[in-house]
Amino acid sequence: MVDFVLKKPQSVRDLPLHTEDFKRAKAFAEEVQKEFGNFVRSIILFGSSVRPGDLAKESMQGKDIDVLILIDDLSLELTAETSQSYRVIVQAIAARHSKLLHITTMKLTNFWDYLKSGDPIMINMLRDGIILTDSGIFAPMQKLLYQGRIRPTQEAVWIYFSKAPLTIKNSQWHILQAMVDLYWAVIDASHAILMQYGHMPPSPSQVAGLLRRTLCKQGVLPAKYADEMNEFYTTAKKILHREVSWISGKEYDQYLKRAQQFVKTIEDIIGRK
Repeated sequence: MVDFVLKKPQSVRDLPLHTEDFKRAKAFAEEVQKEFGNFVRSIILFGSSVRPGDLAKESMQGKDIDVLILIDDLSLELTAETSQSYRVIVQAIAARHSKLLHITTMKLTNFWDYLKSGDPIMINMLRDGIILTDSGIFAPMQKLLYQGRIRPTQEAVWIYFSKAPLTIKNSQWHILQAMVDLYWAVIDASHAILMQYGHMPPSPSQVAGLLRRTLCKQGVLPAKYADEMNEFYTTAKKILHREVSWISGKEYDQYLKRAQQFVKTIEDIIGRK
């Protein structure tokens, strides 16, 4: 009679057994698996703790230990009460092992949907993930990925590409918001020095004029800072009224230096009094 022998394939990832992140995550995973049984199908370590280029950086303090938990919403009914109890228990277990544990829970149905479309975030988890516990869900999918059998769909390609123009637009919005923040830094510093010299802070539109009529006239503050205050106010107002919709990085850097100099000058004057 011929023996029927099945050989378990070698893992596609080298296990970082020596790292503290792995040890903490493994202990957490084993306790979670024991608590929930078949409700939890896989627990995966992912993120910076398992990336090849980051494994040598174990001395990095305060970085999260990212753990993915796959739960079975197909064989078992997932009610609101069940979900709440699950969250409370998992949080309590995580707190016992490490405050750095960052837990992501995903239903099997969502896991499958992400895989079918070749979602880039899920592909990264699948490619880099280290299995802590598994009931035959994650490991086969990881093997299929390494064999080139899981690929992004055309729909997923366009969904992600469609985000790119909006993200570029958002980057300019952040620069405009940063400009408004510089204005508030200058206005706060101006209010502070006016209060220091016994003046009630006026509305923003009147700050530059009051600086000019009082502190600049008295020689406390160079006159150019009243002009600076006025320019920051005017620019911020144009941004908020959408009269200005674009500021280059070079322009922002110039405004940043001017705002820093403004605040530093005010600080020095207040400190001397």
